[in-house]
Amino acid sequence: MKIIILGAGQVGGTLAEHMANEQNDITVVDINGDKLRALQDKLDIGTVTGEASHPSTLSKAGAEDADMIIAVTNSDEINMMACQVAHTLFNTPTKISRVRSPSYLRHQDALFGNANIPVDVIIGPEQLVTKNIRQLISNPGALQVLDFAEGRVQLVAVKAIYGGPIVGHEIQDLRKHMPKTDTRVAAIFRQDRSIIPVGSTVIEADDEVFFIAAKENIRTVMAELRKVDKPYKRVMIAGGGNIGATLAQTIEDQYQVKIIELSYKRCRILSERLKRSIVLHGSASEPSLLSAENIESTDVFCALTNNDESNIMMSMLAKRMGAKKVITLITNPAYADLVGDEIDISISPQQITIGSLLAHIRRGDISTAHPLRRGAAEAIEVIAHGDAYSSKVVGRRLDEIGLPESVTIGAIVRKDEVLIAHSHVVVETDDHVILFLVDRSKISAVEKLFAVGFGFFS
Repeated sequence: MKIIILGAGQVGGTLAEHMANEQNDITVVDINGDKLRALQDKLDIGTVTGEASHPSTLSKAGAEDADMIIAVTNSDEINMMACQVAHTLFNTPTKISRVRSPSYLRHQDALFGNANIPVDVIIGPEQLVTKNIRQLISNPGALQVLDFAEGRVQLVAVKAIYGGPIVGHEIQDLRKHMPKTDTRVAAIFRQDRSIIPVGSTVIEADDEVFFIAAKENIRTVMAELRKVDKPYKRVMIAGGGNIGATLAQTIEDQYQVKIIELSYKRCRILSERLKRSIVLHGSASEPSLLSAENIESTDVFCALTNNDESNIMMSMLAKRMGAKKVITLITNPAYADLVGDEIDISISPQQITIGSLLAHIRRGDISTAHPLRRGAAEAIEVIAHGDAYSSKVVGRRLDEIGLPESVTIGAIVRKDEVLIAHSHVVVETDDHVILFLVDRSKISAVEKLFAVGFGFFS
């Protein structure tokens, strides 16, 4: 597939790395030649220096025969105009644009479409990050919560804690503990080493366990791996930007929310926009303010400013002063590897954004894709097509499917029915199959496995 990526920032660069490793023809466009040279030094890609929305730049990048343009520059307006130019002058089949401004997103349905601004897929990072954090707040104790099949199935990562009922036991004992609840352990990471679980695998304390279950069963399964935290009530948010404000707005009906913002002008805007949240003017790195606002009784502290260093220091301070859980927004991937145990969960906007993009870029009918563990692993939802003659998966039991090494099937969603993956389950046409890839390089093998042969006609 020939793909042009507009913008060589952290999202554009990481996306180029993802796609170049999967044998795509990638060209990256940016006005910063130094960024492009740095990318070209480590990736086999083409680069063009120039304004992303200019027809001459797009032509130089090969827009005449590109399959897809992904506009992820720092400017919403440049992204949208680039899609317009690609549509009008080059008839580019698929146009994806990152749009950050809530002002545009509020009118998304009216603004975007071939009759108006020709963007096929809108990616709103702030909305995606907000949803991710909201999932973590509503699932106490989880490190990551990912939706599949429109939320009917969830993949959850938790740290196994000593004293959990199943910790120290084999995975196959889960069924004895929970005879009425079906689940599947998709992967285990032990001291950063991946383990493909089998029935005899013993779960150890401090293992990072990824399991999949129907949404209504998630809390029951978590209780087997650790003492389940009580439902959260009090949330403190540091940073009243788009992410902090959107998060407060979406959770203030369910939780007691305090939001701390350094800009007095922004505080005034927030106080008018938010109905129940308490807006505080000040810095969350000031111990006296945290103490005065009872940080020790805060269930979740979310550091969501646009400064990584501030977020990390605020989170460490809040944790030391008694916050039960801290969630920290970190955009620099180098920092994510440095944070210690004092930060419970680090959120990467780039990885969340890329996850949303991947579902639209992958070959085959992949409806959902989520990078895991900072992009090293991946979970995907693939729709099975064809029949027993044309497909390598349809009409076959799960134990008959030749899955690539380090790939596991976690669950199948058949209309409204959730089937946790067991060897006797047979894949049917139009099933949504949820797979876990410990090694992301196996994605092309999975795409080929689910490809329909010539024997099938839709």
